[in-house]
Amino acid sequence: MNIARYLSVLRLPRVRPVMVLMLLARIPTTAAGMTLTLHVVLALDKGYGAAGLVGTAGTLGIALGAPLMGRLTDRRGLRAMLVLSTVAEGLFWFSAPVLPYSVLLVTSLLSGLVTIPTMSIGRQVLTALVPVEQRRTALAVDSMAVEVAYMAGPALGVLLTTRATSQVALWSIGAAMVASGIALYLVNPPIRNEEEDVAGERPPRREWLTPPVLGVLLTSAGAIIVLAGMEVAIVAALQEQGRVELTGALVIVMCAASLVGGFVYGATSRPPTPRTLMAVLGALTIPAGLATGSPWVLALALIPANLLPASVVASTGEVITRLTPASVRGEAMGLQGSAFTLGAAVGAPLAGFVIDHSSAGWGFVVVGAVGVGIAGVGVLLDRRSASPVGV
Repeated sequence: MNIARYLSVLRLPRVRPVMVLMLLARIPTTAAGMTLTLHVVLALDKGYGAAGLVGTAGTLGIALGAPLMGRLTDRRGLRAMLVLSTVAEGLFWFSAPVLPYSVLLVTSLLSGLVTIPTMSIGRQVLTALVPVEQRRTALAVDSMAVEVAYMAGPALGVLLTTRATSQVALWSIGAAMVASGIALYLVNPPIRNEEEDVAGERPPRREWLTPPVLGVLLTSAGAIIVLAGMEVAIVAALQEQGRVELTGALVIVMCAASLVGGFVYGATSRPPTPRTLMAVLGALTIPAGLATGSPWVLALALIPANLLPASVVASTGEVITRLTPASVRGEAMGLQGSAFTLGAAVGAPLAGFVIDHSSAGWGFVVVGAVGVGIAGVGVLLDRRSASPVGV
């Protein structure tokens, strides 16, 4: 492990300010889902099922819209995409507190289609700013920053909702998103470096959306299936123990472990492939199903698996930048964002279904086994390629 790799990346021109800007831009994005759920439940006096439908609508919109926003970025540039997304974000979040439930449900879907893809933008900009040989370390830092955003965003959303009102929380998220969009527009970070030849026409999708690329997208989705299912299983396990108030503490343990794992990954010269990391993530999740009797034992059992998430995200992003041409990188990163989103949409209800029909322990077992199985499917996709890339 070589810590000098991080120092070298952070000394590169524009890298540090861009990383800070992307961290701040991602915090309101991570707060959005939790805050909207609380608004539906508390302010609109609806049940959690109704709140879940709003969240599902937004998730579907983001999954469909991420590659479209990436394609717009590839064709028209970052600023054109930001104008559309920032205006749409402002209209939705500033009007959301006064919308009736039925209108909020529809507009959540529409807003998701054009939401600012902060996760994808960060990876695309770092790919442009950092030389190929240093991308692994840069993307590892980016993944760790995402973990920090997820630790801060939902907590801030809950704090604003409980200390003030959900309306204030929604307006605050809207203001933060608009400010982020304006800041990104003014800074206008590069999405391609000067050495990448993008003068020619965009290659047809069939030329770059190859089995290896599909394999790494599947790996991305698989990892999030495991993580989303794990979160649901944690809440269920703590509820079985009558210790739901410890949920936040266990989430912090998970995020801290991921930060450590991401740090090690970014400083390693020859790390495992994304698929190997994802398979190990799934395999290490299964034993947590045996540790649901005590919150402290469960916390310890979660540490091994949660050393992997930031590493998986960084490694899949690195492989996508290597397998796709620069002229379609925005769309490719958008597809990865869709894979992450769809993984969350599958993992949480899958774990919930299993838990409803058995116990929290089986939730860990099933989503872990699904992760290992998806790694096997990815191997089959590799074999369809004439020149496997070992992702």
